[in-house]
Amino acid sequence: MTSDKLIGRHEEKRLLTQYVDSGRSEFIALFGRRRVGKTFLVRNFFQNDFAFDVTGVLEGSRNEQFSVFYTALKAYGYEGKKPTTWIDMFFALRQLLETKIENGKRTVIFIDELPCFDTPKSGFVNALGHFWNSWANWQSEIMLIVCGSATSWMVRNVIDNHGGLHDRITHEMALRPFTLAECEEYFHSKGFSWQRLGVLQAYMAVGGVPYYMSLFRVSDSPAIGIDRLFFSENAEMAREYRRLFSSLFRNPQPYLDIISLLVKHPEGMTREEIAKSLEIDNNGRLGNQLTDLVYCDFVRRYNVRSNRIKTNSAIFQLVDFYTIFYNTIVLKHIGDEHYWSRNIETPTVNTWHGLAFERICQAHIPQIKKSLGIYSVRTENYAWRCRKDGNGAQIDIIIDRADSAINLCEVKYSKSEYVLDKEEYMKMANRLELFRMETGTKHALIPTLITTFGVKSGLYKDHVNVILTLDDLFV
Repeated sequence: MTSDKLIGRHEEKRLLTQYVDSGRSEFIALFGRRRVGKTFLVRNFFQNDFAFDVTGVLEGSRNEQFSVFYTALKAYGYEGKKPTTWIDMFFALRQLLETKIENGKRTVIFIDELPCFDTPKSGFVNALGHFWNSWANWQSEIMLIVCGSATSWMVRNVIDNHGGLHDRITHEMALRPFTLAECEEYFHSKGFSWQRLGVLQAYMAVGGVPYYMSLFRVSDSPAIGIDRLFFSENAEMAREYRRLFSSLFRNPQPYLDIISLLVKHPEGMTREEIAKSLEIDNNGRLGNQLTDLVYCDFVRRYNVRSNRIKTNSAIFQLVDFYTIFYNTIVLKHIGDEHYWSRNIETPTVNTWHGLAFERICQAHIPQIKKSLGIYSVRTENYAWRCRKDGNGAQIDIIIDRADSAINLCEVKYSKSEYVLDKEEYMKMANRLELFRMETGTKHALIPTLITTFGVKSGLYKDHVNVILTLDDLFV
Protein backbone atom coordinates (compact mmCIF):
# COMPACT_ATOMS: atom_id res chain seq x y z
CA MET A 1 0.00 0.00 0.00
CA THR A 2 2.95 2.34 0.34
CA SER A 3 3.82 4.94 -2.27
CA ASP A 4 7.20 6.02 -3.61
CA LYS A 5 6.08 9.63 -3.25
CA LEU A 6 6.41 9.41 0.52
CA ILE A 7 9.68 10.80 1.87
CA GLY A 8 10.75 9.80 5.35
CA ARG A 9 7.97 8.78 7.75
CA HIS A 10 9.46 5.30 7.95
CA GLU A 11 8.14 4.58 11.43
CA GLU A 12 4.67 5.91 10.57
CA LYS A 13 4.50 3.72 7.47
CA ARG A 14 5.58 0.69 9.49
CA LEU A 15 2.87 1.34 12.06
CA LEU A 16 0.15 1.91 9.47
CA THR A 17 1.07 -1.36 7.79
CA GLN A 18 0.86 -3.10 11.16
CA TYR A 19 -2.58 -1.61 11.84
CA VAL A 20 -3.88 -2.56 8.39
CA ASP A 21 -2.88 -6.17 9.07
CA SER A 22 -4.18 -6.34 12.66
CA GLY A 23 -7.33 -8.30 11.80
CA ARG A 24 -9.53 -6.15 14.04
CA SER A 25 -11.41 -2.87 13.86
CA GLU A 26 -9.07 0.11 14.16
CA PHE A 27 -9.78 3.71 15.20
CA ILE A 28 -6.68 5.83 14.60
CA ALA A 29 -6.30 9.48 15.63
CA LEU A 30 -3.59 11.27 13.63
CA PHE A 31 -2.64 14.74 14.77
CA GLY A 32 0.07 17.32 14.27
CA ARG A 33 0.58 20.97 13.47
CA ARG A 34 -0.58 22.60 10.24
CA ARG A 35 1.55 21.82 7.15
CA VAL A 36 3.33 18.86 8.76
CA GLY A 37 2.04 16.39 6.14
CA LYS A 38 -0.78 14.48 7.85
CA THR A 39 -3.12 14.38 4.85
CA PHE A 40 -0.24 13.68 2.48
CA LEU A 41 0.83 10.69 4.57
CA VAL A 42 -2.62 9.10 4.70
CA ARG A 43 -3.56 9.73 1.08
CA ASN A 44 -0.26 8.50 -0.29
CA PHE A 45 -0.04 5.48 1.98
CA PHE A 46 -3.51 4.30 1.00
CA GLN A 47 -3.25 5.69 -2.53
CA ASN A 48 -6.67 7.29 -2.04
CA ASP A 49 -8.27 3.84 -1.84
CA PHE A 50 -10.99 4.74 0.67
CA ALA A 51 -14.48 3.41 1.22
CA PHE A 52 -15.30 6.97 2.29
CA ASP A 53 -13.39 10.18 2.88
CA VAL A 54 -14.33 13.73 3.69
CA THR A 55 -12.52 16.91 4.72
CA GLY A 56 -13.93 19.53 7.08
CA VAL A 57 -14.24 23.17 5.99
CA LEU A 58 -11.90 25.50 7.87
CA GLU A 59 -14.02 28.08 9.72
CA GLY A 60 -17.13 26.65 8.05
CA SER A 61 -20.62 26.91 9.51
CA ARG A 62 -22.67 23.94 10.66
CA ASN A 63 -24.60 23.98 7.39
CA GLU A 64 -21.39 24.01 5.36
CA GLN A 65 -19.93 21.09 7.32
CA PHE A 66 -23.20 19.20 6.94
CA SER A 67 -23.31 19.81 3.19
CA VAL A 68 -19.69 18.72 2.73
CA PHE A 69 -20.30 15.45 4.57
CA TYR A 70 -23.51 14.72 2.68
CA THR A 71 -21.91 15.52 -0.68
CA ALA A 72 -19.10 13.10 0.14
CA LEU A 73 -21.66 10.40 0.98
CA LYS A 74 -23.33 10.89 -2.40
CA ALA A 75 -19.98 10.83 -4.19
CA TYR A 76 -19.33 7.37 -2.70
CA GLY A 77 -22.73 6.04 -3.73
CA TYR A 78 -25.22 6.96 -1.00
CA GLU A 79 -28.69 7.47 -2.49
CA GLY A 80 -30.81 8.22 0.58
CA LYS A 81 -32.30 11.54 1.60
CA LYS A 82 -30.20 14.21 3.29
CA PRO A 83 -30.04 13.63 7.07
CA THR A 84 -30.95 16.43 9.45
CA THR A 85 -28.76 15.53 12.45
CA TRP A 86 -25.25 14.18 12.89
CA ILE A 87 -26.67 10.98 14.38
CA ASP A 88 -28.65 10.44 11.17
CA MET A 89 -25.63 11.43 9.06
CA PHE A 90 -23.47 8.75 10.64
CA PHE A 91 -26.29 6.23 10.25
CA ALA A 92 -26.27 7.10 6.54
CA LEU A 93 -22.51 6.46 6.54
CA ARG A 94 -23.14 3.08 8.15
CA GLN A 95 -25.69 2.21 5.43
CA LEU A 96 -23.16 3.16 2.76
CA LEU A 97 -20.35 1.13 4.31
CA GLU A 98 -22.51 -1.95 4.73
CA THR A 99 -22.61 -2.17 0.94
CA LYS A 100 -18.81 -1.93 0.69
CA ILE A 101 -17.49 -4.25 3.41
CA GLU A 102 -15.79 -7.38 2.09
CA ASN A 103 -14.46 -10.20 4.25
CA GLY A 104 -10.69 -10.05 4.62
CA LYS A 105 -10.34 -6.61 2.99
CA ARG A 106 -9.73 -3.38 4.85
CA THR A 107 -12.56 -0.84 4.63
CA VAL A 108 -10.82 2.49 5.23
CA ILE A 109 -12.71 5.64 6.30
CA PHE A 110 -10.75 8.89 6.37
CA ILE A 111 -12.20 12.00 8.06
CA ASP A 112 -9.76 14.86 7.60
CA GLU A 113 -9.77 18.12 9.58
CA LEU A 114 -12.13 16.49 12.04
CA PRO A 115 -12.25 19.48 14.46
CA CYS A 116 -13.94 21.60 11.78
CA PHE A 117 -17.08 19.49 11.98
CA ASP A 118 -17.50 20.20 15.69
CA THR A 119 -19.37 23.48 15.39
CA PRO A 120 -21.04 24.84 18.57
CA LYS A 121 -23.87 22.66 19.90
CA SER A 122 -23.74 20.44 16.82
CA GLY A 123 -23.49 17.14 18.69
CA PHE A 124 -20.88 15.94 16.21
CA VAL A 125 -18.54 14.25 18.70
CA ASN A 126 -21.38 12.40 20.41
CA ALA A 127 -22.64 11.20 17.03
CA LEU A 128 -19.17 10.00 16.06
CA GLY A 129 -18.93 8.11 19.35
CA HIS A 130 -22.32 6.51 18.80
CA PHE A 131 -21.35 5.47 15.26
CA TRP A 132 -18.20 3.78 16.55
CA ASN A 133 -19.67 2.16 19.65
CA SER A 134 -22.91 0.93 18.13
CA TRP A 135 -21.56 -0.47 14.88
CA ALA A 136 -18.08 0.28 13.49
CA ASN A 137 -16.24 -1.12 16.53
CA TRP A 138 -17.80 -4.54 15.83
CA GLN A 139 -16.71 -4.69 12.17
CA SER A 140 -13.24 -6.22 12.01
CA GLU A 141 -12.72 -4.87 8.48
CA ILE A 142 -13.27 -1.23 9.47
CA MET A 143 -10.33 1.16 9.81
CA LEU A 144 -11.39 4.69 10.77
CA ILE A 145 -8.70 7.36 10.53
CA VAL A 146 -9.48 10.82 11.90
CA CYS A 147 -7.07 13.66 11.40
CA GLY A 148 -6.78 17.26 12.53
CA SER A 149 -4.38 20.20 12.75
CA ALA A 150 -6.10 21.58 15.85
CA THR A 151 -3.99 19.24 17.95
CA SER A 152 -5.30 20.32 21.35
CA TRP A 153 -8.88 19.73 20.17
CA MET A 154 -7.93 16.26 18.92
CA VAL A 155 -6.36 15.35 22.25
CA ARG A 156 -9.12 16.72 24.46
CA ASN A 157 -12.15 15.68 22.42
CA VAL A 158 -11.04 12.42 20.82
CA ILE A 159 -8.01 10.88 22.49
CA ASP A 160 -8.81 11.93 26.07
CA ASN A 161 -12.58 12.05 25.58
CA HIS A 162 -14.57 11.24 28.72
CA GLY A 163 -17.83 10.52 26.91
CA GLY A 164 -18.74 8.06 24.17
CA LEU A 165 -15.22 8.01 22.75
CA HIS A 166 -13.55 7.27 26.08
CA ASP A 167 -10.79 4.70 25.50
CA ARG A 168 -12.11 3.98 22.00
CA ILE A 169 -9.05 5.14 20.07
CA THR A 170 -7.02 2.05 19.28
CA HIS A 171 -3.92 4.04 18.24
CA GLU A 172 -2.86 7.67 18.40
CA MET A 173 -0.21 8.95 16.02
CA ALA A 174 1.47 12.30 16.57
CA LEU A 175 3.08 13.41 13.32
CA ARG A 176 6.12 15.51 14.11
CA PRO A 177 8.20 17.76 11.86
CA PHE A 178 10.98 16.06 9.91
CA THR A 179 14.35 15.44 11.48
CA LEU A 180 17.48 16.74 9.75
CA ALA A 181 18.01 13.31 8.17
CA GLU A 182 14.47 13.30 6.76
CA CYS A 183 14.96 16.84 5.44
CA GLU A 184 18.13 15.75 3.70
CA GLU A 185 16.27 12.80 2.18
CA TYR A 186 13.52 15.15 1.00
CA PHE A 187 15.86 17.69 -0.60
CA HIS A 188 17.94 15.01 -2.33
CA SER A 189 14.76 13.41 -3.74
CA LYS A 190 13.89 16.78 -5.31
CA GLY A 191 17.30 17.19 -6.95
CA PHE A 192 18.81 19.74 -4.56
CA SER A 193 22.61 19.78 -4.45
CA TRP A 194 22.78 21.33 -0.97
CA GLN A 195 25.32 19.97 1.45
CA ARG A 196 24.42 19.38 5.09
CA LEU A 197 25.27 22.93 6.16
CA GLY A 198 22.71 24.21 3.64
CA VAL A 199 20.07 21.81 4.94
CA LEU A 200 20.89 22.96 8.47
CA GLN A 201 20.53 26.65 7.57
CA ALA A 202 17.15 26.09 5.91
CA TYR A 203 16.04 24.06 8.93
CA MET A 204 16.95 26.93 11.22
CA ALA A 205 14.39 29.14 9.47
CA VAL A 206 11.48 26.78 8.76
CA GLY A 207 12.14 23.70 10.89
CA GLY A 208 11.25 20.26 9.63
CA VAL A 209 7.83 21.18 8.23
CA PRO A 210 7.54 19.42 4.84
CA TYR A 211 5.28 22.00 3.21
CA TYR A 212 7.64 24.83 4.11
CA MET A 213 10.58 22.92 2.64
CA SER A 214 8.61 22.35 -0.56
CA LEU A 215 8.60 26.11 -1.14
CA PHE A 216 12.39 26.19 -1.71
CA ARG A 217 13.53 25.95 -5.33
CA VAL A 218 16.30 23.76 -6.68
CA SER A 219 17.94 26.88 -8.09
CA ASP A 220 17.96 28.56 -4.66
CA SER A 221 20.84 28.74 -2.28
CA PRO A 222 19.50 28.55 1.29
CA ALA A 223 20.06 32.30 1.75
CA ILE A 224 18.35 33.30 -1.51
CA GLY A 225 15.47 30.95 -0.77
CA ILE A 226 15.00 32.51 2.67
CA ASP A 227 15.05 36.00 1.13
CA ARG A 228 12.36 35.01 -1.38
CA LEU A 229 10.13 33.23 1.13
CA PHE A 230 10.39 35.75 4.00
CA PHE A 231 11.57 39.15 2.80
CA SER A 232 10.45 39.62 -0.81
CA GLU A 233 7.29 41.43 -1.82
CA ASN A 234 4.28 39.17 -1.05
CA ALA A 235 6.60 36.68 0.68
CA GLU A 236 4.66 33.46 1.29
CA MET A 237 6.16 32.66 4.66
CA ALA A 238 5.58 36.16 6.02
CA ARG A 239 1.83 35.79 5.32
CA GLU A 240 1.73 32.30 6.82
CA TYR A 241 2.13 33.37 10.44
CA ARG A 242 -1.38 34.64 11.20
CA ARG A 243 -2.98 31.90 9.12
CA LEU A 244 -1.07 29.29 11.09
CA PHE A 245 -2.47 30.28 14.47
CA SER A 246 -5.95 31.07 13.15
CA SER A 247 -6.17 27.55 11.74
CA LEU A 248 -5.25 25.99 15.08
CA PHE A 249 -7.15 28.09 17.61
CA ARG A 250 -10.60 29.65 17.42
CA ASN A 251 -9.33 32.56 19.50
CA PRO A 252 -5.64 32.84 18.57
CA GLN A 253 -4.77 36.13 20.29
CA PRO A 254 -3.99 34.72 23.78
CA TYR A 255 -1.65 32.20 22.15
CA LEU A 256 0.04 34.92 20.09
CA ASP A 257 0.54 36.94 23.28
CA ILE A 258 2.28 33.98 24.95
CA ILE A 259 4.44 33.41 21.86
CA SER A 260 5.45 37.10 21.71
CA LEU A 261 6.48 36.94 25.36
CA LEU A 262 8.49 33.72 25.03
CA VAL A 263 10.33 35.16 22.01
CA LYS A 264 11.80 37.75 24.39
CA HIS A 265 12.87 35.02 26.84
CA PRO A 266 14.62 32.35 24.76
CA GLU A 267 15.75 30.55 27.93
CA GLY A 268 12.06 29.94 28.76
CA MET A 269 9.73 31.00 31.56
CA THR A 270 7.70 29.36 34.29
CA ARG A 271 3.92 29.52 34.18
CA GLU A 272 3.98 31.90 37.13
CA GLU A 273 6.41 34.22 35.31
CA ILE A 274 4.27 34.15 32.16
CA ALA A 275 1.12 35.07 34.09
CA LYS A 276 2.90 37.92 35.87
CA SER A 277 4.42 39.33 32.67
CA LEU A 278 1.12 39.20 30.77
CA GLU A 279 -0.79 40.50 33.81
CA ILE A 280 -3.27 37.64 33.68
CA ASP A 281 -4.46 35.08 36.20
CA ASN A 282 -2.33 31.99 36.69
CA ASN A 283 -5.32 29.70 36.35
CA GLY A 284 -6.54 26.69 34.43
CA ARG A 285 -7.14 28.72 31.29
CA LEU A 286 -3.47 29.70 31.06
CA GLY A 287 -2.50 26.11 31.84
CA ASN A 288 -4.68 24.86 28.98
CA GLN A 289 -3.23 27.43 26.58
CA LEU A 290 0.33 26.40 27.42
CA THR A 291 -0.62 22.74 27.06
CA ASP A 292 -2.16 23.53 23.66
CA LEU A 293 1.10 25.12 22.50
CA VAL A 294 3.03 22.07 23.72
CA TYR A 295 0.67 19.71 21.86
CA CYS A 296 1.19 21.73 18.67
CA ASP A 297 5.01 21.55 18.95
CA PHE A 298 5.44 25.31 19.35
CA VAL A 299 6.58 25.11 22.96
CA ARG A 300 8.41 22.50 24.98
CA ARG A 301 7.81 21.92 28.67
CA TYR A 302 10.88 20.79 30.57
CA ASN A 303 12.46 20.76 33.97
CA VAL A 304 15.48 22.86 34.75
CA ARG A 305 17.97 22.58 37.58
CA SER A 306 18.35 26.04 39.07
CA ASN A 307 18.21 27.86 42.40
CA ARG A 308 15.49 30.22 41.23
CA ILE A 309 13.03 27.49 40.25
CA LYS A 310 11.20 25.14 42.58
CA THR A 311 11.79 21.46 41.92
CA ASN A 312 8.15 20.90 40.92
CA SER A 313 8.07 23.86 38.50
CA ALA A 314 8.53 23.59 34.78
CA ILE A 315 9.96 25.86 32.12
CA PHE A 316 8.03 26.64 28.93
CA GLN A 317 10.36 27.40 26.06
CA LEU A 318 9.51 28.40 22.49
CA VAL A 319 11.04 25.80 20.15
CA ASP A 320 9.26 26.12 16.79
CA PHE A 321 11.91 27.24 14.33
CA TYR A 322 9.59 29.07 11.96
CA THR A 323 7.85 30.97 14.75
CA ILE A 324 11.15 32.02 16.31
CA PHE A 325 12.65 33.13 12.98
CA TYR A 326 9.54 35.09 12.06
CA ASN A 327 9.39 36.95 15.38
CA THR A 328 13.09 37.56 15.96
CA ILE A 329 14.26 38.35 12.43
CA VAL A 330 11.51 38.72 9.84
CA LEU A 331 9.25 41.18 11.69
CA LYS A 332 12.16 43.59 12.07
CA HIS A 333 13.12 43.56 8.40
CA ILE A 334 9.94 43.10 6.35
CA GLY A 335 10.34 44.95 3.04
CA ASP A 336 14.13 44.57 2.89
CA GLU A 337 14.06 42.11 -0.03
CA HIS A 338 17.65 40.90 0.24
CA TYR A 339 18.14 41.26 3.96
CA TRP A 340 19.24 37.69 4.63
CA SER A 341 21.72 37.22 1.80
CA ARG A 342 23.27 40.65 2.46
CA ASN A 343 23.69 40.02 6.19
CA ILE A 344 24.56 36.33 6.22
CA GLU A 345 28.11 36.99 7.51
CA THR A 346 27.27 39.70 10.06
CA PRO A 347 27.66 39.23 13.83
CA THR A 348 23.87 39.53 14.27
CA VAL A 349 23.14 36.63 11.94
CA ASN A 350 26.07 34.58 13.25
CA THR A 351 24.72 34.98 16.80
CA TRP A 352 21.29 33.90 15.60
CA HIS A 353 22.81 30.84 13.87
CA GLY A 354 24.47 29.91 17.16
CA LEU A 355 21.22 30.05 19.11
CA ALA A 356 19.34 28.19 16.37
CA PHE A 357 21.99 25.45 16.33
CA GLU A 358 21.48 24.96 20.08
CA ARG A 359 17.74 24.52 19.48
CA ILE A 360 18.41 22.02 16.71
CA CYS A 361 20.60 19.98 19.03
CA GLN A 362 17.86 20.06 21.68
CA ALA A 363 15.43 18.75 19.03
CA HIS A 364 17.78 15.90 18.10
CA ILE A 365 18.55 14.33 21.48
CA PRO A 366 17.76 10.80 20.16
CA GLN A 367 20.35 11.29 17.39
CA ILE A 368 22.89 12.60 19.91
CA LYS A 369 22.29 9.57 22.15
CA LYS A 370 22.81 7.23 19.21
CA SER A 371 26.09 8.91 18.34
CA LEU A 372 27.17 8.66 21.98
CA GLY A 373 26.39 4.95 21.93
CA ILE A 374 23.83 5.27 24.73
CA TYR A 375 20.57 5.04 22.78
CA SER A 376 19.30 2.17 24.92
CA VAL A 377 20.27 3.83 28.20
CA ARG A 378 17.46 5.53 30.11
CA THR A 379 18.19 9.25 30.36
CA GLU A 380 16.75 12.46 31.73
CA ASN A 381 17.42 15.52 29.61
CA TYR A 382 17.36 19.00 31.08
CA ALA A 383 19.06 22.37 31.23
CA TRP A 384 20.89 23.90 34.16
CA ARG A 385 21.30 27.49 35.36
CA CYS A 386 23.60 28.52 38.17
CA ARG A 387 22.42 31.57 40.09
CA LYS A 388 25.17 31.43 42.72
CA ASP A 389 27.72 32.41 40.12
CA GLY A 390 27.75 36.09 39.25
CA ASN A 391 27.83 35.56 35.50
CA GLY A 392 24.88 33.16 35.49
CA ALA A 393 26.68 30.08 34.15
CA GLN A 394 24.43 27.77 32.18
CA ILE A 395 24.49 24.48 30.30
CA ASP A 396 21.61 24.07 27.86
CA ILE A 397 21.81 20.34 27.20
CA ILE A 398 22.47 17.87 29.97
CA ILE A 399 21.98 14.16 29.38
CA ASP A 400 21.72 12.54 32.81
CA ARG A 401 22.18 8.80 32.35
CA ALA A 402 20.97 5.79 34.32
CA ASP A 403 24.49 4.31 34.04
CA SER A 404 25.85 6.89 36.53
CA ALA A 405 27.29 9.30 33.98
CA ILE A 406 26.23 12.76 32.81
CA ASN A 407 27.05 14.33 29.45
CA LEU A 408 27.39 18.11 29.80
CA CYS A 409 26.88 19.30 26.22
CA GLU A 410 28.32 22.56 24.95
CA VAL A 411 27.05 23.60 21.49
CA LYS A 412 29.13 25.70 19.10
CA TYR A 413 28.11 26.77 15.58
CA SER A 414 30.87 27.45 13.08
CA LYS A 415 31.20 27.34 9.28
CA SER A 416 34.57 25.59 9.65
CA GLU A 417 36.41 23.70 12.37
CA TYR A 418 35.76 25.29 15.73
CA VAL A 419 38.76 26.81 17.50
CA LEU A 420 38.69 25.96 21.21
CA ASP A 421 40.88 28.58 22.82
CA LYS A 422 42.05 28.90 26.43
CA GLU A 423 39.31 31.36 27.42
CA GLU A 424 36.45 29.17 26.20
CA TYR A 425 38.03 26.03 27.63
CA MET A 426 38.31 27.68 31.06
CA LYS A 427 34.65 28.71 30.87
CA MET A 428 33.67 25.11 30.11
CA ALA A 429 35.78 23.81 32.99
CA ASN A 430 34.28 26.42 35.32
CA ARG A 431 30.72 25.46 34.37
CA LEU A 432 31.52 21.81 34.98
CA GLU A 433 32.85 22.50 38.48
CA LEU A 434 29.93 24.80 39.34
CA PHE A 435 27.52 22.09 38.22
CA ARG A 436 29.29 19.49 40.35
CA MET A 437 29.32 21.74 43.42
CA GLU A 438 25.74 22.97 43.12
CA THR A 439 24.12 19.62 42.34
CA GLY A 440 26.38 17.52 44.58
CA THR A 441 26.31 14.77 41.97
CA LYS A 442 28.55 11.73 42.37
CA HIS A 443 28.12 10.71 38.74
CA ALA A 444 30.95 10.91 36.24
CA LEU A 445 30.78 14.21 34.35
CA ILE A 446 31.61 13.94 30.65
CA PRO A 447 32.31 17.23 28.83
CA THR A 448 30.74 16.88 25.39
CA LEU A 449 31.25 19.40 22.61
CA ILE A 450 28.81 19.51 19.67
CA THR A 451 30.04 21.52 16.71
CA THR A 452 29.22 21.73 13.02
CA PHE A 453 32.57 20.56 11.65
CA GLY A 454 34.57 19.35 14.61
CA VAL A 455 37.34 21.04 16.58
CA LYS A 456 40.59 22.33 15.15
CA SER A 457 43.63 20.52 16.50
CA GLY A 458 45.19 22.38 19.37
CA LEU A 459 46.19 22.28 23.00
CA TYR A 460 42.69 22.27 24.46
CA LYS A 461 40.97 19.87 22.08
CA ASP A 462 42.46 16.91 23.95
CA HIS A 463 40.78 18.03 27.19
CA VAL A 464 37.28 17.46 25.79
CA ASN A 465 36.17 13.87 26.31
CA VAL A 466 33.62 13.67 23.48
CA ILE A 467 33.27 15.70 20.28
CA LEU A 468 30.22 15.36 18.02
CA THR A 469 29.66 17.07 14.68
CA LEU A 470 26.78 18.04 12.42
CA ASP A 471 26.93 14.61 10.80
CA ASP A 472 25.98 13.02 14.12
CA LEU A 473 22.69 14.97 14.06
CA PHE A 474 21.87 13.35 10.68
CA VAL A 475 21.96 9.82 12.12
